Amino acid sequence: MICNLQFNFLILQYDTEHVKHSIAAPKDLWLKTPYANLIRYVPSGIYFSRIKVRGKLIRRSLKTNSLTVAKLRLGDLEKVERQRVEVQGAVQSGNMRFRDALTIFRGRLQKDAALKPRTKEFREEQISALLKSWPGLEQIEVRKISKQDCLTWASQYSTEASPPCVKTCVATLRMVIDVAIEAGSRYDNPAKLIKKLCVRQKELHLPNRDQFLQLVESIEKVNRRFSKNCADLVRFLAYGGFRKSEAATITWADCDFSKREIVVRGDPETGTKNWTIRRVPMIPDMIDLLDRLRADRPDEPATQRVMEVRECQIAIDSACKKLKVTRFTHHDLRHLFATLCTESGVDIPTVSRWLGHKDGGALAMRVYGHLRDQHSVAMARRVPFN
Repeated sequence: MICNLQFNFLILQYDTEHVKHSIAAPKDLWLKTPYANLIRYVPSGIYFSRIKVRGKLIRRSLKTNSLTVAKLRLGDLEKVERQRVEVQGAVQSGNMRFRDALTIFRGRLQKDAALKPRTKEFREEQISALLKSWPGLEQIEVRKISKQDCLTWASQYSTEASPPCVKTCVATLRMVIDVAIEAGSRYDNPAKLIKKLCVRQKELHLPNRDQFLQLVESIEKVNRRFSKNCADLVRFLAYGGFRKSEAATITWADCDFSKREIVVRGDPETGTKNWTIRRVPMIPDMIDLLDRLRADRPDEPATQRVMEVRECQIAIDSACKKLKVTRFTHHDLRHLFATLCTESGVDIPTVSRWLGHKDGGALAMRVYGHLRDQHSVAMARRVPFN
C-alpha cells in the first residue's frame, strides 16, 4: 500500500515537473535584449519588436539578425504601428483628420504593385504641393472640410501654379478624401465640386529642316569634350521620336539592322511609360547615324548603350541662342519626329504607334491633326480634273 502511494506520488511529481517544463519551454525561445521593446527569437536569431500600444501587445518581425539594423528598424516600426492605431481610433470615433486619411492613402500608394516608382514619386510630389498650398490642412477633421474651403483653395492655387499642376493636385485631394469616405468619416466629397481647369495645349515652336541641321552642326563645332555626343543625341531623339529616358537605355542589342528597327524597352526597373515594348522603324537618317556610330565603336559589346550622354539641354540652349532660334527641349525633338512623319504622309495611327501611345491616335490627332489637314490641302492641289 505504501509502495503504491510512493509510486503514485513520484508519477504526480514527474507530471508536475513535465508540465512546468512544457510551459516554460516557449519562454526560453525568446531572449530579451538590453533595448526596450526589442527581443530575439533564439532558434532563428531573428529580432522582433514587442510593443504595447493602447493596451494592445504587438509583435512584429524585424527581418534581420543584426542588432544594429534591428534597432534602426524598431524605431520606424514603432512609429508606423502607433500611427496605424491612432488612425483606427480616429475612424472609430468619427474624428478622422486629413492627416489620418493621408497616412492610409500613402500606405496604399506604396503597396500598389501596379504603379511604377516614378508614378509614386509624382503622387508624393503632388501631396507636398497640396500641403504647402493649403496650410494647416493636415490637422483639419475631414468631416469639417467644406465645399467653400475647397473652392477657395483651388481659386488661390490656380493663381500660383499651372493648370496641369492644379489639376493633379485636385485629383490627389479627391483621392485622400475618398479614403475618409470609405472609412465612414463623411458622406460626400467636396473636392469633386471643383471645376476642371482648361489646360491649354502647348504651342509648338519647332525648328524646320534647315534650322535643325544648322543646330546640330553648331553643337558639334563647340568642340568640347561631349559636344559630338550631344549632337548625336539630338539626332537620335529627332530621328526616332524617343523620350529622353528611353533613349538612355537603348543598347546595340536593341538595334535590329536586319529588320531596320529599334526595340524600345525603357528602364529595366520602370520600363517604358506605358509598360509596353515597342518597335520603331529606322528612317534613312537613323540608319546613317547608327552605321557611323557602329563604325566608330566596332568593339563595343551588344549590351553597351548606343548614346554616350543622357541629356544635352545646355548644348541645345547655347545653339538656339547663337542661331537666334526659339528654344526647344528634348521632348520637343519627339514632336519634331512626329511632325516630319505626318508632313511626309505617314498616317496618324501609325505615327501614334511609333511614339508608343496607347489611345489609338487620339492624342496625336489633337497635337498633329492640323498638319494632316495642311497635307490634305497640299495634296488636293495636285489633283487635276481636266
